[in-house]
Amino acid sequence: MIGRLGPTEIILILVVVFLLFGAKKLPDMARSLGKSARILKSEAKAMKDESNTSTPPAPGEQPPAQRTIHAAPGDVHSARPVNEPTDTTQR
Repeated sequence: MIGRLGPTEIILILVVVFLLFGAKKLPDMARSLGKSARILKSEAKAMKDESNTSTPPAPGEQPPAQRTIHAAPGDVHSARPVNEPTDTTQR
């Protein structure tokens, strides 16, 4: 009986959250959470792509262009360049 939440309990929880955080902060919190999720997704994709193409360029080839991570599509204010690791050690 403790683990079951009915519609009354869910509505009560939502009202308490609304009263604690206020109507003004809830959309900002949701927007921030979405932005964080997009950044995490793009970083995970970049790590996956990096592991697939981890071979260094041959002599005479140009290294790949520097990537820029955007927090949201079209968001140019929070964009930052990513420094790709370069392995210059000879094994």
